[in-house]
Order: sequence, then structure tokens, then C-alpha cells
Amino acid sequence: MLVRRHNANGFIYVLEGSVVMGVWGDEPVTLGPGQTFYETPDDIHTIGRNPSKTTPAKFLVFLIKDKDAPISIPAK
Repeated sequence: MLVRRHNANGFIYVLEGSVVMGVWGDEPVTLGPGQTFYETPDDIHTIGRNPSKTTPAKFLVFLIKDKDAPISIPAK
């Protein structure tokens, strides 16, 4: 996964299965259905994946950003 920064407030809501999410400086968390994750525009997104090789995961993402800002940029 590309380490990146989103130019947005990111809200992740897990619908089915589970996902592992993480930002720089914090331990990754595993989320299940009904759980949420939040990223600020300054967070560096380090991980976002399905921990299962057999069970699909579905999640909904809302990104609240400036109209002309890119959704993400690579982090250094």
C-alpha cells in the first residue's frame, strides 16, 4: 500500500467483514461491522487492508475536503 496523506477529513464505517486501518504514529486497529475510523487531513495513512484472505470486507468512506484539493498525495 502506498503511504499517503488525504487532503480531507476521512470517516470510515465498516459494513461487513473487518478492515485494518492505521495512521503514522498510532498502532493499526482492526475494525468490524458498525465500527468507525477517523483520519485528519494531516494524518499519514499507513495501512488499510482486509485481514482475511477468505472473507470479503465492505466499508463506506466519506472524505470531506476542499473542492479542488486532490483526494490523496504521496507522503514522504
